[in-house]
Amino acid sequence: MMKVKQLKASVKNLLIEWPELRDNDNSLCTQIWREELKEKDITMNDNIFSFFKRYAKGELSLAPSIKRVRAKLQEDHKELRGKNYSKRKNKLQDEWREDLGYEAKHK
Repeated sequence: MMKVKQLKASVKNLLIEWPELRDNDNSLCTQIWREELKEKDITMNDNIFSFFKRYAKGELSLAPSIKRVRAKLQEDHKELRGKNYSKRKNKLQDEWREDLGYEAKHK
């Protein structure tokens, strides 16, 4: 599992290199895991149970951690935002407003 600074750097590099990952957390996670497995000299030909075992043991970064790092990077760096960033932010803000009893602004 990558340390937070290393994970942040890897996520940032991937978002710069592969803009399509900016709006696809599942693909972003798989790219991070591919890097981590490569560092451990594990090929993609190993069976899926090897992946599950390593993920369960905490040897690979957790998907929610990768997603949080991506979200924070996009919040802090506009150039890393994907096409769906504004839509996603507005939807979440509207849900919070409605949950608090206020009118949604972006409907």
